[in-house]
Amino acid sequence: MMIEEKVPIHLKVTMTIKEAAEYSSIGINKIDELLKQPNCPFVLFIGTRKLVKRREFEEFIHNRLTI
Repeated sequence: MMIEEKVPIHLKVTMTIKEAAEYSSIGINKIDELLKQPNCPFVLFIGTRKLVKRREFEEFIHNRLTI
């Protein structure tokens, strides 16, 4: 029987929107809205799929007073 080991979110390079919401306590809809902004610094497109670049996302949150 194979045991699938998951990489902890804080060690991932990219996260899904759901993971980013869980990681940051920011709602899924708000994160999706941020990802749709032109020149979003933490979006990574894989085809039509959007992923969140963890380090850039952390930096974005760190430098904001409000979101």
